[in-house]
Amino acid sequence: MATANLHETLINYKLRRNELNLLITQYQSQKTLATYSQADAQSLKSSQEHEVRDYFKALYESDEDLQADYKDYTEIPDFEEQIDKIAAQFQDQLDELTAWETAIDAQITTASAELEEVNAYIESISTMLTNNIQEDYDYGLN
Repeated sequence: MATANLHETLINYKLRRNELNLLITQYQSQKTLATYSQADAQSLKSSQEHEVRDYFKALYESDEDLQADYKDYTEIPDFEEQIDKIAAQFQDQLDELTAWETAIDAQITTASAELEEVNAYIESISTMLTNNIQEDYDYGLN
């Protein structure tokens, strides 16, 4: 009877282990998506900043008055304003994506810790089952 109860407990822990492995895999997929989304947003931000740089560089190179007033196109007052506007536009989105990725990391850590605990229980119950079966076998021989 004890062996049957241990065997049933072992099966339940193996089921939980499989559920945790699936959950961790799903979290890792979400983290990949979060990382991709963050990289995509960063790429879009960089692209827009590059467009602003190209515009102001072309403007600076074509206007002699600007060249006389400023050493570089980055000193044009509207340039910094446009770059700051782009940074502000993407900052909230990047912060949200970073928070999402951090939350997923926490979920992975929690599930991994539980998985380690379940694996320890499985090892312990397997040892108990082995000992009980050996004791039952030895009892029958005496």
